[in-house]
Amino acid sequence: MSKLAAQPHFSTRAMLSTLTATALLSVSSLSSAIPFLNKNLPTDKDAELSVGVNVMAVKSAYDLEDSTEVRVLPGIFYDNNRIYARGAQAGVYLINDGVNQLSAYAQLAGNSFDPDDANGALQGLDERKLSAEAGISYQRRTPIGAFRGQFATDVLDESGGNTGRLTYLAKITRNKLTVYPSIGFEYHDAAYNEYYYGVSEEESAETGVAAYKSNSSLNPYVSVSANYDFNDKWAGFANQSVSYVPNEQYDSPMVDSRTEAATTLGLLYKF
Repeated sequence: MSKLAAQPHFSTRAMLSTLTATALLSVSSLSSAIPFLNKNLPTDKDAELSVGVNVMAVKSAYDLEDSTEVRVLPGIFYDNNRIYARGAQAGVYLINDGVNQLSAYAQLAGNSFDPDDANGALQGLDERKLSAEAGISYQRRTPIGAFRGQFATDVLDESGGNTGRLTYLAKITRNKLTVYPSIGFEYHDAAYNEYYYGVSEEESAETGVAAYKSNSSLNPYVSVSANYDFNDKWAGFANQSVSYVPNEQYDSPMVDSRTEAATTLGLLYKF
């Protein structure tokens, strides 16, 4: 699970909207140039666009004065078997035959650490900024659920790092309620962890915080999402996710918790 900590000085809402719009325009242009396989699903001309607002409570692993932050973010959902948008992620399917899905995507990613919200000597550290990443995702649907693998790189060069994710996803539908439980591991390379959890010798000398150099890590996580259709136009959305902070991140003097969690409630309008 990609992790968000203290609110950055810039507007997260503005960055999210800009990134999503830019990614959608990019993948729309790309999709017209890709020779889709004959077995791919046809474009769904009746695909619904859902737009709404999400209220998110994020419990960070960073050592902050208040480790839980509440945010209000826009939400966009659309999938016509060629391009898609899911919240902060937008992408284009390179292969989509109903069983196999190979896609290229862009999304918000990484952490953010605002030293003004930190405890003690950590207030003297440098800011760590939220970033964006682009990558490739492959998903295969099976009778027992879906298996997804992803790999992405930091395209804004905040950390210059790479991430990967292996996930098992299930889908449970009961009338108007659909539940999506998932479990997996997220990989963060050394460059990613060094930017978000490392403390340089220079920072240590200025603040007294112990210097720390991190290695790559595997973060186990579990997530449950649910969607409820109130009627033809309105739907509710909820998500609860929890990730375990491994030693490569937990041993950082910037961190004081073994877990991170995010709770999201949203309301969507379908056009």
